[in-house]
Amino acid sequence: MSTDWSRVAAWYDQLVGGGGSEYHRHVVLPGVQKLLGDVKGKRILDVACGQGVLCRILTQQGAEVTGVDAAAELIEAARRYSNLPIQYHVADARNLEFLPADHFDAATCVLAIQNISPIQGVFAGVSRSLKPGGRFIIVMMHPCFRGAKETSWGWDDARKVQYRRVDRYLIPRKAPIFTSPGRKDGTYTWTFHKPLQDYVKSFRKAGLLIDAMEEWCSHKTSDSGPRAHAENVARKEIPMFMAIRGIKVPPPAAI
Repeated sequence: MSTDWSRVAAWYDQLVGGGGSEYHRHVVLPGVQKLLGDVKGKRILDVACGQGVLCRILTQQGAEVTGVDAAAELIEAARRYSNLPIQYHVADARNLEFLPADHFDAATCVLAIQNISPIQGVFAGVSRSLKPGGRFIIVMMHPCFRGAKETSWGWDDARKVQYRRVDRYLIPRKAPIFTSPGRKDGTYTWTFHKPLQDYVKSFRKAGLLIDAMEEWCSHKTSDSGPRAHAENVARKEIPMFMAIRGIKVPPPAAI
């Protein structure tokens, strides 16, 4: 099925804009840059790049960047936001055969892998395009605690504790994302929940050895109200995002 965000591109562009949402700016983009390290002079591939927020940051840091997204409207927005020398392609992230093999030093897929199905083609295509030793970083909403429709905040009045309720986890599923949540007849796209083990398997099948996994919390804080302390504790204890980095390893030598 088609999983691109063409029909919700205007809504998503309003949400993210040229500089990213507040979660991008305060949590996600700094975390990705830390996992990438020094990118000056490196070739970087950004898969499902959207409006090119990360592409522009990495280009300004001296990287040679290629961005790929299936939504022509988002690639158009990326080009509109700057005239930096970034190569953009309208293409399906699940089929990256048009990219050169063994070419990129690193690749990223930021807050998009959970909106793509199936995902193995993404990992295989990225692995093919990476140089040996190249790194692939994915960032997603935390699959354990942020499953769409099946996780929620709760309050234990006896213990004065805010907790995260998880109703379903292991079975993969899809859920709609409505641009107008109050109107079920509004424009929507899909998100696809998968357990953490599915992502680990996808890295392994693509010849990518996981060498880092990080869990990132919301940057927000509650300053007032009777539950402020409990809310802040819950934010620091229950992560909002998960990042995984894999390194392309050569196949084992034939005996």
